[in-house]
Amino acid sequence: MQRLAALVPRPRLNLIRFHGVLAPNAKLRAEMIPGSKKNKSNGFDTNADVLPSPVSVRISWARLLKRVFDIDIEDCPHCGGTLKIIAAILESGAITKILDHLGLPARAPPRASAQAFELFDPT
Repeated sequence: MQRLAALVPRPRLNLIRFHGVLAPNAKLRAEMIPGSKKNKSNGFDTNADVLPSPVSVRISWARLLKRVFDIDIEDCPHCGGTLKIIAAILESGAITKILDHLGLPARAPPRASAQAFELFDPT
């Protein structure tokens, strides 16, 4: 069973790996892929010394929270309107003061000890 389990890929794992120009973040990928936006436009001069600047495809951390944990911080839970993120507090002292003021615990709950159990019943 252990050998068979090792052959099963992890969930949501891309089984095809691309390297070189076809890699996901390669600078020249748009020039090589047929039907891409850069291919249809003028493109760039291959004799030029300057490569085109890469386009940022980063996802905001709010959208990542929505995707990974299904936490939607961009919509108001009361009225359903759109919320705007105005600040991200990163200092631990400020976070502790805010949580204490709201009456919430400023420390994470302690970890529970591991539970021991028998894999095979000896009886």
